[in-house]
Amino acid sequence: MHKISVVISAFNEEKKIDSCLRSVKWADEIVVVDNSSTDKTGEIARKHTQHVYTQKNDPSAIDIQKNFGIEKATGEWILVLDADEEVTPELAEEIKTVINSLSTELRAETVNGFWIPRKNIIFGKWMEHTGWYPDPQLRLFKKGKGKFKQEHVHEPLVVDGDTEHLKDHLLHHNYENVSQFLSKSLLVYAPNEAEDLLAKGYIFTYKDIIRFPLKEFLSRYFAREGYRDGFHGLAMSILMGLYHLVIFMYLWEKKNFAQLSNEDVVEELKDEWKNSKKDLMFWISKIAVEGEKSGLKKIGLKLKRKFGV
Repeated sequence: MHKISVVISAFNEEKKIDSCLRSVKWADEIVVVDNSSTDKTGEIARKHTQHVYTQKNDPSAIDIQKNFGIEKATGEWILVLDADEEVTPELAEEIKTVINSLSTELRAETVNGFWIPRKNIIFGKWMEHTGWYPDPQLRLFKKGKGKFKQEHVHEPLVVDGDTEHLKDHLLHHNYENVSQFLSKSLLVYAPNEAEDLLAKGYIFTYKDIIRFPLKEFLSRYFAREGYRDGFHGLAMSILMGLYHLVIFMYLWEKKNFAQLSNEDVVEELKDEWKNSKKDLMFWISKIAVEGEKSGLKKIGLKLKRKFGV
């Protein structure tokens, strides 16, 4: 039997961390990194495990704390969780079964990590579409074979070796209210994503004030079938469009809010408006044509008539 350690990094998660910890009581070891919480997060964690370590809180260095917890873990396999996640009983059984059976197979020498599908609960609803599912997360890996890159907020885990996919799910109690979405996405994730774009060679263009949010909305609501999530899908598609608009604003800020004349604004944006309308019309027409399958045939036809396509 292989020893399994669970690593959790948390800051002010007193409302969620108890459920998270209860969901991993089956593990051989639980390591909690308390990022100097000012609520009862640390106190609750100590009721479940003696391996609680306090680190300085730094929202821009989340992955540093996770790597710290990984170093403290002693298990042969490590499962990394956020405090707002839970391991379902089905997933717990699958993890134990797969890890213990792996040692008897030839692929044991090369498989060092596993992806886990995740169900995101947003505003009280499981988002089955809109780009939020199956949301595979690389979280389970052999000790010494995985770590977070520590370059930007929410960087993915990097595993040295082959990886495979599990079938059962993590539950992610994601955004519970609008304030939480705005504070995390617009104030933490967006500036970091802007920095990441610049590091990758992004060239600033004013057209992206339209392109960024509209492309994201079309991708979420149409391409990734957000309409199947009902009003939640529409609302989250719009909010994600807002998120990408704010990413552009941070990029513009890096340009010291360079100004354009009214004439230049018109010249810069008129072609982008035309292209954006074409993209929107494409998806509206697609819904109208495939409406029987999507359940939105009437809506698609009404939109076609409204926009004259």
